[in-house]
Amino acid sequence: MGTFVTENSNFTHLSPRLSVSEAEPDRNLALELVRATEAAAIASSPWVGFGDKNAADGAAVDAMRGLLSTVNFNGVVVIGEGEKDEAPMLFNGEKVGSGQGAECDVAVDPIDGTRLTALGLNNALSVLAVADRGTMFDPSAVFYMEKLVTGPEAAELVDLRLPVKQNLHLMAKAKGKKMSQITVTVLDRPRHEKLISEIREAGARVKLIMDGDVAAAIAATREGTGVDALMGVGGTPEGIVTACAIKSLGGVIQGRLWPTDEAEREAALAAGHDLDRVLTTNDLVTSDNCYFAATGITDGDLLRGVRYKNNRIHTQSIVMRSKSGTIRFVEGEHQQDKWEAYTR
Repeated sequence: MGTFVTENSNFTHLSPRLSVSEAEPDRNLALELVRATEAAAIASSPWVGFGDKNAADGAAVDAMRGLLSTVNFNGVVVIGEGEKDEAPMLFNGEKVGSGQGAECDVAVDPIDGTRLTALGLNNALSVLAVADRGTMFDPSAVFYMEKLVTGPEAAELVDLRLPVKQNLHLMAKAKGKKMSQITVTVLDRPRHEKLISEIREAGARVKLIMDGDVAAAIAATREGTGVDALMGVGGTPEGIVTACAIKSLGGVIQGRLWPTDEAEREAALAAGHDLDRVLTTNDLVTSDNCYFAATGITDGDLLRGVRYKNNRIHTQSIVMRSKSGTIRFVEGEHQQDKWEAYTR
């Protein structure tokens, strides 16, 4: 049967918005990156529930770094294991990838939720994000930020500077929900006692999590997760990774740097940061050409964790590309004896 093309058909012509120049990462980069998050998830999975978060993280870092070296791009880690974790690999400034192809900023989190992994709890992920070189926000060693994340319905309405109750009312109205049907995810930390009280006094529900605010933030932008927002202070690196995902998902992340001590505060001011400034999604990553990949390590709201059956390892991942707005869920099936280097 021949191909049917009308005289005025546009289906043979790619939209200029979707075209890729030689200086840009290939459109299939996200599918390459998911190989690295799969490897990190598989490598860490034998440590799930064994109480050793450092061993789990070390295995994930080693596996992710090894797979990234095979990916055809010229990457520099700008959000990495870095100073906070004193890691010898995937540190800020390390070059990753094959060294060939487009120049990129890279944000890595081999395990978002090392404690969750060690304790066998839900929502541990392996995460990786890539954007054009020079487009990811440099927090200048300020490790935490106050965050507000919600989905597309209320993205243009909420403002981190508003009272918590007012933001919740704006969300409820935008989503067509009663206040009692609004659920906000908050990290379970002593610093959030006042925030939790304000959410409950406003009439909304609180979902407390131990760790893993990348998965929680993404869930806040997706329908059907039962979560409407994420609020509170969490990691700055995780905020930038989340911004890369939100570029594809829609919704918004707003953040404000939150130094933990005077040394961090002075470093931020010396770097020229305005600590009162509310950073938007586009401030955290200025490029509209972002790639995001995540693989579940343990079961969670977003993804299923690594599972073993007979001689197969099963993984579930999500991959995104902001330029096209494409979101894919990837079911992986891996032959277990090919991964013996990562068995305990």
